[in-house]
Amino acid sequence: MAGVRPESRLALIHRVIVPDEEYPKEYAVLVTDCRSVFIRQEKTRRNFWLRREMSCGTALITDVVPKTLEDYENFGMESLTADSANIIVPHEAVISLAMKREKWKPRKYDFFVRLTMRMQKEEFQVYDFEMNYQQSPSFETMIKFYAVPLGAYFKPRRQIQTRETILREYAREALETFQKVLPAKLISS
Repeated sequence: MAGVRPESRLALIHRVIVPDEEYPKEYAVLVTDCRSVFIRQEKTRRNFWLRREMSCGTALITDVVPKTLEDYENFGMESLTADSANIIVPHEAVISLAMKREKWKPRKYDFFVRLTMRMQKEEFQVYDFEMNYQQSPSFETMIKFYAVPLGAYFKPRRQIQTRETILREYAREALETFQKVLPAKLISS
């Protein structure tokens, strides 16, 4: 096959959380020039902690080391796409991508989070994305994911930046990654 060029791996979004009825799922997103591969990550924490991280936008447990683009070089695209736990979204199938800011809705058991917000004089703003794509000619689907950085990303920046800035920059980096591969008319923020 002389005319086929290899798929270029462009970027890795270290962590997004996809909400689910029974349990939120963590993914790393490998973005190539042809598709985005949501790579299912191992379960690192309980349902309670993942739901808190989705709502307040920060890694509450900080011992997970993020993988790099180089770590995924050892995996063939065929093996990543063959794994049924991963979500494959071809870029030509994407209908729209929207980045949104979801207002935090505190609950009774979020007392310490509210107290921290008040003491730090910061709002915990979570950014989420909604990607609509054509799964088959007659079936359109939507994947919603929250841009929640790992502690390894968050902690060093926290020394010099506000939580709000860190979360906004992480979401903006994810958006810019998708802007490189998707037509501008499909993306809104």
